[in-house]
Amino acid sequence: MAARIISGEEISKEVREELKEKVKRLKEKGVVPGLAMVRVGEDPASVSYVKRKALMSEELGIYSETIVFPEETGEDVLLRKIDELNKDTRFHGILVQLPLPRHINQDKVIYAIDPLKDVDCFHPVNVGKLLIGEPYLLPCTPHGVQQLLIRSGNSPEGKHVVICGRSNLNGKPLFAILIQKRAGANATVTVCHTGTRNMADITRQADILVAAMGSPKAITADMVKEGAVVIDVGVNRVEDPSRPSGFRLVGDVDFDAVKEKASAITPVPGGVGPMTVTMLMWNTIKACEEQTGVKV
Repeated sequence: MAARIISGEEISKEVREELKEKVKRLKEKGVVPGLAMVRVGEDPASVSYVKRKALMSEELGIYSETIVFPEETGEDVLLRKIDELNKDTRFHGILVQLPLPRHINQDKVIYAIDPLKDVDCFHPVNVGKLLIGEPYLLPCTPHGVQQLLIRSGNSPEGKHVVICGRSNLNGKPLFAILIQKRAGANATVTVCHTGTRNMADITRQADILVAAMGSPKAITADMVKEGAVVIDVGVNRVEDPSRPSGFRLVGDVDFDAVKEKASAITPVPGGVGPMTVTMLMWNTIKACEEQTGVKV
């Protein structure tokens, strides 16, 4: 029997409706959540991502501004703008679209953002608070994974979750979220990575298997336990001459084979991806509530 599809499109829509209602209630109290987005250069992917975030902000009623700098902008200019945004009370969230041009120190820029406005949750202060179980905000993609699990009826509580991948963006923060002693977490979490021996022996123990490796179809059917829930965080471009674009998107999971063994699985695209921008909006609204003291 084929796995049930966990639709990120459907679940993100559900979350957005909840967020839209929260924004409406905040506005009734005279508060408008604000998000500042900074982009340096004209990288096509970055342009597309920032546009999507601006459109979703508009959909939910969040005030947003996009500040665009040319590719050759100096690091000092960018840091001055971040300092300005840190002090601007119209904005409760600040996002600097990554990657930045090579001449700009990415870490220095991330560290310059006020942790209270760090809606990506990249600042070391917020990462540390997450790890000790006192999170201010949660990183967008890992939080999206958690929401997918909870809202699809696959709570990680008491389950063995195996995460394949240890990146600062996905694997490590997801581990930190799911291991906490709280509702929607409280899992036994194992993290596999490039130094893991006999990975398949470990992945086959997973009640919930999360693939966040950045490697096309790295998780094959023989690595998955019958009835496991499989979450595919990976997004990879592979050549496909039959497509007008010349490529197609695939995940880190061999979807067609694994869906015959799993009880539930996320597709790529349409799984984890739609949740990421939605959780950014969640963070912006929560940051607004925290900074203004107005809770709804």
